Amino acid sequence: MDLNLQELPVHQRGDAVSSMVYEANARVRDPVYGCVGAISSLQQQIDTLQTQLALAQAEVVHLRVRQTASYSHHGFAPTSPTNSGSPSSNHGSQVKPIFDMDVVMDQASLGEPMWSC
Repeated sequence: MDLNLQELPVHQRGDAVSSMVYEANARVRDPVYGCVGAISSLQQQIDTLQTQLALAQAEVVHLRVRQTASYSHHGFAPTSPTNSGSPSSNHGSQVKPIFDMDVVMDQASLGEPMWSC
């Protein structure tokens, strides 16, 4: 690509030069893929972190469900402003989990998988 900096508005010339320097350095580090290799690597990191986040959120849901089941099994439930907090007044109440499992699992599928090309 032939770029003449004189054709750009003055306020964009600094950004254009910075971009060209970055791209040139990326090409020195990775002669075959250049910036595309760096972007691909960062995308893989994002995909991995999104998967880890979704798994952690699912674990939180799992632990909250276990905790709620444990409370229910022993006749207790977390207190709410609408009841007195005693075990007998909480018996049979429905506790809504903080995370919707469908939402958590949808987050795991955000972005493209790591192995896509």
